[in-house]
Amino acid sequence: MKWFLRIAIALVVFYGAFNYAALHMDGGIWLVILPLLVEACLFAIFFSEIRGFKLHPMTYVGGFIGAILGLIIGSMLSYVLLKLEGGIFLFILINTVFAYLGYTIGLSWGKELSNMPVFRRVGRSDSIKPKILDTSVIIDGRIPDICDAGFIEGVLVAPQFILNELQHIADSSDPLKRARGRRGLDILNRLQKSPNVKIDIIDKDFPKIKEVDSKLIALAKELGADILTNDFNLNKVAQIQGVNVLNINQLANAVKPIVLPGETMSVTITKQGKEKGQGVAYLDDGTMVVVEQGEALMNQSLEVVVTSILQTPAGRMIFAALKNNGS
Repeated sequence: MKWFLRIAIALVVFYGAFNYAALHMDGGIWLVILPLLVEACLFAIFFSEIRGFKLHPMTYVGGFIGAILGLIIGSMLSYVLLKLEGGIFLFILINTVFAYLGYTIGLSWGKELSNMPVFRRVGRSDSIKPKILDTSVIIDGRIPDICDAGFIEGVLVAPQFILNELQHIADSSDPLKRARGRRGLDILNRLQKSPNVKIDIIDKDFPKIKEVDSKLIALAKELGADILTNDFNLNKVAQIQGVNVLNINQLANAVKPIVLPGETMSVTITKQGKEKGQGVAYLDDGTMVVVEQGEALMNQSLEVVVTSILQTPAGRMIFAALKNNGS
């Protein structure tokens, strides 16, 4: 939500507090309850919009009840101020502070309720966790296609400090880095225009934290979000700290066709291998195929037989032998 809309909502909140104070002085139970409900709703909407994400319905209920209790406690403590000249402003300030505190505490209480089995299915579609994009997955360039294919649900979050890092890379004197940075900015622009995904740019930062990866983890904890990355080190560190990570490279490996020893395939040797006599080929999905005695058959299409498969965190490697020698 734009800042001017937030300010407008804030003005409505304060206006509601003022009306509540005026009605409270006149007496009447409904003149007290109705403004309380309206004020609590306004606080819930205002602070939820600032967070910018859909939460579980029970989390909203907790925040709503907390805001009401905060207003009740605040009004009880500050009621005497209404009898003083100019006391209305202190009354509004105290009620605003107590409503916010009540809302914040209520959110935590509501979040605990949402984790109970009886409430877990309620609002399931609205409680999809947001996904925070890191620099590597943006520059990688595959995320828009993955979103268009429907594999990613919920809101994508691009923190301002990630945009700043992309801008810094795009302004680099190194041509390769500059090209990567500009591609990352183009990818973000494509995501914003895509009808299949919602992306939010948020300016939340952690000035006391210097490393971008640590900021991502802190933000994910605060928002209850997942991290989208293809950075192996960030993946491990985030998981150690209890943050769920969606690794694009792991997804790519998961959707590659299964190859078993003994199967045949057609490949083209493109370069020499590390060991003497080895040739290297690549499948359409980028999987490396190391062919024994394939070095002498450079740039030729061959039928090979799979002998073994090596799976690593970085990907999959297939070892094969020439068909006429292996069978």
